[in-house]
Amino acid sequence: MTDAQFAILRGHMVEQIAEHCAMVRELTGKPSLDRRVLDVMGRVPRHEFVPAELRPYAYLDSPLPIGFGKTVSQPFIVGLMTDLLELQPGDKVLEIGTGLGYQAAVLGELADRVYSVEVIEELATHAREILDRVGRGNVQIRIGDGNLGWADEAPFEKIIVTAAPELIPPMLLQQLAPGGRMVIPTGLAASQMLVLAQKDETARIAMRDILPVRFSTLESDVAA
Repeated sequence: MTDAQFAILRGHMVEQIAEHCAMVRELTGKPSLDRRVLDVMGRVPRHEFVPAELRPYAYLDSPLPIGFGKTVSQPFIVGLMTDLLELQPGDKVLEIGTGLGYQAAVLGELADRVYSVEVIEELATHAREILDRVGRGNVQIRIGDGNLGWADEAPFEKIIVTAAPELIPPMLLQQLAPGGRMVIPTGLAASQMLVLAQKDETARIAMRDILPVRFSTLESDVAA
């Protein structure tokens, strides 16, 4: 497919995201997503972040497999989670679960710096290659246990987690800056909930359930 054809499909994807958001507005409290988020999703080439054989399907509003039992998240979920962060140009963001880097690429368009942790070395290596190819030099990747965050670069104004722990990892809450926001799926596999956690200036945490979701489990050990 040509770049022009992919651009048309991206436009259709953005329309689907907007329609999906309107359908679940009673759950999310959001009748629409921030226009900045939709504009970025209309620019970032999702087809670069999926296996070559799946590129024709890259702009369906659906998760797609990327190997190792992992997926690139559904575009609506990527947009919703990004929107909930309320990113600002100067923000430093921690992402847990790089995958092949699509969510990181979206974040990197809206924030100053993105620090992404991936437990699977092969995915992290491939993500770095793709992000370099699409010009996202403000995304740094490390291989490690996402439950531990990235302490050397903490605190972070925003944290996003793209795999689901049963309970929110305490280290991630500690690494969230006062006034910061974290979006994370959490819970048992059959009953996960997308949660928005906000830390006020006194370090008190408030949680809000957003909507039921299904993510792969957040792994606790570095892959051999």
